[in-house]
Amino acid sequence: MQTLFRAFERASEGTLIVDRECRIVWISERHALRFGFDDPRAVLGRRVEDVIPNSRMREVVTTGQPILLDILEAPKKPLVVIRLPLKEDGEVIGAVGFALFDEWASLSPLVSRFLNMQDELAAARKARAPARQAKYNFSSFVGVSPVTLELKRTARRAAATQSPVLLLGETGTGKELLAHAIHGASPRAHKPFVSISMAAIPDALLEAELFGVAPGAYTGADRRERQGKLHIAQGGTLFLDEIGDMPLAVQAKLLRVLQEKEFEAIGSNDVVRADVRIIAATSRRLQELVKTGEFRADLYYRLDVLSIRVPPLRDRIEDLELICEAVLEGFADLRPGQAWELQPDALALLARQRWPGNIRELRNVLERSIVLSDSPLLGAAEVQAALNASGAGSAPAPAEPAPAFPPAPTAPAEPHAQAMSQYERQLIERALAESRSVAAAAKRLGIGRATLYRKMAQLGLGHRARASAHPSDPPTS
Repeated sequence: MQTLFRAFERASEGTLIVDRECRIVWISERHALRFGFDDPRAVLGRRVEDVIPNSRMREVVTTGQPILLDILEAPKKPLVVIRLPLKEDGEVIGAVGFALFDEWASLSPLVSRFLNMQDELAAARKARAPARQAKYNFSSFVGVSPVTLELKRTARRAAATQSPVLLLGETGTGKELLAHAIHGASPRAHKPFVSISMAAIPDALLEAELFGVAPGAYTGADRRERQGKLHIAQGGTLFLDEIGDMPLAVQAKLLRVLQEKEFEAIGSNDVVRADVRIIAATSRRLQELVKTGEFRADLYYRLDVLSIRVPPLRDRIEDLELICEAVLEGFADLRPGQAWELQPDALALLARQRWPGNIRELRNVLERSIVLSDSPLLGAAEVQAALNASGAGSAPAPAEPAPAFPPAPTAPAEPHAQAMSQYERQLIERALAESRSVAAAAKRLGIGRATLYRKMAQLGLGHRARASAHPSDPPTS
């Protein structure tokens, strides 16, 4: 037998023999070393699975059938193996396995295909992981105005709960970014974040996208199960964007998920337990949709446990300068090594717009300004050209009174309002004259630089401000 064992060892890169109970009775030195054992005698009598976790020797002993060609996962690299049953008088008494490591060349087409599939699978898993995670956090929602800070505080409180969240606001205000941030700050942050837009998917396909499809559920359906977004988001967060566009039939199934914490795939009788936190968003008025019967009242009340209204850009214009800086930094890939800045007159021009498309529209205007400009300093001319091209230039914001000096509503108080306006003008002119820069003047007045630029434009102080500002006043970015 020793001579036979030595012959086995010379003929292969590894040999293993087990008895009818799948306990190791002999193993070659090279094979034992490959699996972390310096002395082959240390594994004798042990269950084969305890030594080689992925071994299929037990299958050979149980069935009595050989496995003539297989790939065994080993610590360093896969091995091509052959497994044969050992029989005596027709009865299986054990099995022998050979690792044909030296035969890779002749098996290269099969092995190469297997290794390529392994690499592709690993790459797909690696790529999928970040794609299902939160991409933004609360610092990505740029702004320090009181309304923005209060919004972030409310959103952080929402992140600590498991209740549904309903984000309300105009298009382009950053609702999806806020949904990412809430998930990233929640206990589910390490689980998937899955988003789906109700407006982007046809009604006929939306149910399948959300709940999945069982094998052969309908004519032409795939024979394999197709998981829906609810299944993919298990343990994490499902973000339903533009939920106001969800069909009534799908609303009924979503209500079951929120109430009963369960769902069924299309064509399946299996009930799946739903461990998913729902964040929904819409730019439509859901209460009006409820009144017209376009949105289920019971679903609305389930979603409206914690509603957060995201303000439009015109209501937090104090954040405009910081938002512009962040947006311009994001355009670094357009011209590598180039950094863009907004001149004061350009920022003042932007501050006078109403921005019906909010930050999405602002981003479009700034990108267009970069394309139209030959200089890294973006002035009012480039911004105005971009506004005209996008249609935003025709919608300037109405002049707003200073928060500290609201206009009186009645005619007898008009002289008082004029006096306050004149006083504000003098106050700003004095601050500009006594400050080294516009930023310093804004700090002296206790207001943001963007607010100061807007007031200067309203009071007709734009050119005088530039003359009053110190020559070293840095351009606004």
